[in-house]
Amino acid sequence: MELDLVEISPTANPPVCKITDYKKFLYEQKKKQKEIKAKSAKIVVKEIRLGPNTDEHDFNFKLKHAMKFLEEGAKVKVEVFFRGRSIVYKDQGEIKLLQFASLLEEHGKVEKMPLLEGKRMIMIIAPKK
Repeated sequence: MELDLVEISPTANPPVCKITDYKKFLYEQKKKQKEIKAKSAKIVVKEIRLGPNTDEHDFNFKLKHAMKFLEEGAKVKVEVFFRGRSIVYKDQGEIKLLQFASLLEEHGKVEKMPLLEGKRMIMIIAPKK
């Protein structure tokens, strides 16, 4: 009959086998894996960069973008970049990030609090479900 004995569940007691075409069995397994992968949620991370001395208008402009990103379901990575000697203003950068988080409170929650990494202070905000 040109069929194969395929082991379906090797961990079961006794092991489960099926008489079928092996190539067709492999094809169906690949197809199932592809469907599972397609249905899995893809996490998108959008980045927003600020400076420690960012003006209020620019801050509000970037805040609106962050709101839009969170409503679309993307995570937002807010970054304060310190250039040259502006590293002295670490506290201003942290204040900007915390202010940003408090204004986005109704759209998302802070996943990672402000953390200084080299010349960058980073905070991640995830959307509320």
